[in-house]
Amino acid sequence: MTREWNIRSDDIALKIRAFIGRLDGLVGAIAFPSLTQFVLRLALAVPFWRSGINKWDGFLQLNDVAVLLFSSEFKLHLPGGPYDFPAPAAMAFASGVGEILFPVLLVLGLGTRFAALALLGMTLVIQLTVPEGWPIHVTWAAMALAVMAGGAGRLSLDHLIRRYAGY
Repeated sequence: MTREWNIRSDDIALKIRAFIGRLDGLVGAIAFPSLTQFVLRLALAVPFWRSGINKWDGFLQLNDVAVLLFSSEFKLHLPGGPYDFPAPAAMAFASGVGEILFPVLLVLGLGTRFAALALLGMTLVIQLTVPEGWPIHVTWAAMALAVMAGGAGRLSLDHLIRRYAGY
């Protein structure tokens, strides 16, 4: 009887392992690396794009609210501070341009690692400006670091350029 039980438990263990192996293969087929890299790029791009699009009234026409925010609302929370942003109009313009340009580059997968690095830098400045927003900021930082580490993937212009340029 003990021997029969051991044989049955071995059969069950083999069936469980086989089931887990099939399940793992199915999950791997759904979340293939290029798709996950694209979704990660898109997820990082969206909040910056949404913020950037609200800073403009037209082509290179920064709205007054964006400048006002950098002039009076936003402060850098550094030791001994908070401090006003230097050159608030220039900071608002640079922020607005970056929040449009870098998300577009990320979604296209063009200069992906550099765009992710730029958004990581912007995230650090945002963290210094709105310290209580750290839970979402750490998520943005993690996504930017993952994109920087993993690159754009096959669903990107970076991949096409590398493929046809031969490097």
